[in-house]
Amino acid sequence: QLQLVESGGGLVQPGGSLILSCTASGGHLDYAVAWYRQSPGKGREGISCISRSGAYTNYKSSVEGRFSVSRDNAENIVYLRMNSLTVEDTGNYTCAAGGCPQTGPIAPMQSYWGQGTQVTVSS
Repeated sequence: QLQLVESGGGLVQPGGSLILSCTASGGHLDYAVAWYRQSPGKGREGISCISRSGAYTNYKSSVEGRFSVSRDNAENIVYLRMNSLTVEDTGNYTCAAGGCPQTGPIAPMQSYWGQGTQVTVSS
């Protein structure tokens, strides 16, 4: 059974940066991987995803240009680099393995989920 573990969350000031990692164990990460965010009072929203090979990526418009997703298939890790963070980026970030649409919304229709890591952007 594939297991996903996120790390790298924490408290950061507005304008700061963080790098989240999604590490897979129990099997090869032979899936597209998506990142989701759940903020207080909001539902889960798809933030970014990357195809199985890394050939394409997809971003929610509010993070495009600030966030960058990448993967190291040899190490079974997917990264989410987050720059120019704002208070609206606060939330619990979860990675999930399954699918990644080339364009459009990233629906929470995935096969495997991590537990999440908290990101808090505050001064």
